[in-house]
Amino acid sequence: MEIDRKETIRYLGYGAHDPDETVLNLIEECGRELAEAAQCRSLMREFPLVLGADGSIDGGCFRTVSRNLSRNLGGCGSVLVMAATLGNGVDRLLSRYGKLHVAKAVVMQAAAASMIEAYCNELCLEWKTQYEAKGLYLRPRFSPGYGDFPLTCQREILDGLEASKRVGITLTDSLLMLPSKSVTAVIGVSTNREFCVIEGCEACGKTDCAYRRN
Repeated sequence: MEIDRKETIRYLGYGAHDPDETVLNLIEECGRELAEAAQCRSLMREFPLVLGADGSIDGGCFRTVSRNLSRNLGGCGSVLVMAATLGNGVDRLLSRYGKLHVAKAVVMQAAAASMIEAYCNELCLEWKTQYEAKGLYLRPRFSPGYGDFPLTCQREILDGLEASKRVGITLTDSLLMLPSKSVTAVIGVSTNREFCVIEGCEACGKTDCAYRRN
């Protein structure tokens, strides 16, 4: 797995500006070290989906009320529930440079964020191909914490996937995942191709985000 350099620069907050050579060299260094340290692992299960008129959602292993997620899942009959992680080796790198090299720690955080995003994109592309072969289409992935999808659903999703036992992802009392570069998400499965092509920033309503893609 490699980092996405363009996304790393975006996570660093450069916007339309180009980083200087020092930062570019740090990005390359961090990319090499992360590629050696990362142990990418993932889980995915499909569950039946029931949507209520009030925004209530029964996703098999989780239940919640979220109008944002309900709109994303409209017209779907089931959901894929996923978890992915870069592993503990990446956390050890982040901790080490947090103590030894502050500038590199900042770049390492951004590079690791781009790497887990790239890994999730790769997984979703693989699942998209598999499901389209069956005449089914996947909605953009939607993670707890997006919009009004409660972060508390992290626990139900991780429990439903047995993520602690199977890939080592645990949850703190404050709902932070360990390893820190981990992601959970819900992906709608539909017989209709419509609404199944928007992803990332384009699917998010937070238009004032400093890290939003233009």
